[in-house]
Amino acid sequence: MYNYTLGFLIHKNQILMLNRNKSPWMGSWNGLGGKIDLNESPKACIKREVYEETGLDLDLNKFIYKGDVTWNTFHANGQGLYIYIYYLDDNFKLETPIKVDEGILDFKDIDWLCDFNNEGLAKNIPYFLPSILKEEIIYEHSCIFEGNLLKVVNKKRLKICQNLL
Repeated sequence: MYNYTLGFLIHKNQILMLNRNKSPWMGSWNGLGGKIDLNESPKACIKREVYEETGLDLDLNKFIYKGDVTWNTFHANGQGLYIYIYYLDDNFKLETPIKVDEGILDFKDIDWLCDFNNEGLAKNIPYFLPSILKEEIIYEHSCIFEGNLLKVVNKKRLKICQNLL
């Protein structure tokens, strides 16, 4: 079991992102999420973290498990996280940007988030975001870093674990 979750709230062609105040990925746009509490399921964690970071009390059953991201070394407790997506209703309204304790929330275009030339993102997002948005297959995206430099991301098909759904 991994220690973290990462979620992407999708509204039309945009995703609600967080420009983080602290490490890891300080100053970079990233999804929402955080550390799984003792005896908490990953799905319950992502719901709680989204609420804590945004104030949005979303339906637990609408979070969709989309795979894992792992890393070889990084300044975080643990070596992986569970990825979830959530489709917001078309009539959903949230005026952004919003300053919150964790940083700044804002909607970003999906194409912008998938661009490998984007220096403002957590470095691995363009490697896994297209797969989690477009493919039904669940993958582990294994990130290999040398220091803070992302060298390679390997993608491996996963078997679905029922407690993550």
